[in-house]
Amino acid sequence: MKVSRNGSRQTIAALVEDRPGVLTRVASLFRRRGYNIESLAVGTTDEQGVSRMTIVVEGTSEVGDQVAKQLDKLIDVINAAVLDSTESIDRELALIKVMARPDQRREILDVAEIFRASVVDLSVSSLIIQITAANETIEALTDNLRPYGILEMVRTGAIALVRGEDTTQVVEFEDDELRRFHMGSGRIPTGQLPHLSD
Repeated sequence: MKVSRNGSRQTIAALVEDRPGVLTRVASLFRRRGYNIESLAVGTTDEQGVSRMTIVVEGTSEVGDQVAKQLDKLIDVINAAVLDSTESIDRELALIKVMARPDQRREILDVAEIFRASVVDLSVSSLIIQITAANETIEALTDNLRPYGILEMVRTGAIALVRGEDTTQVVEFEDDELRRFHMGSGRIPTGQLPHLSD
């Protein structure tokens, strides 16, 4: 998996054990190290007992590498990797409540249509727009809606996947303690690993 080498935002994908306390331990790592989390999204995966965290942090590629390495040291983290922005797809969901007088509605609907957003609620004086897009597209939409008056907005944070056949997988060469833990939890077939030291 390639590492992003440009920009001041790094996206890290981490597969973690789905059990209580994992999110707290990950958040504590960021607090201790002084990293600023721009967004954090957590959800289930296709494998039972495994969740996926998508973490966006501010900083250079070196910061992204450091964060991934620190996450990999946590016992509950199966694998962590920095995603290359050119080799991955990222999306975010946003709900935006906008003031909308009757004479403005057509204009606002036209703006939403340009950004392929949809209206999911309409009241006498406002409407709620839903958009699923990359961060930059959502920022552009909010900039265009701001003159009408944004009453409220909520965003999920980014989720991302690598293009093509590459995946975020368990690192084969880990220290013995982590490998035993991952094998014991059924995450790694024993035949795919180098011999464990006694």
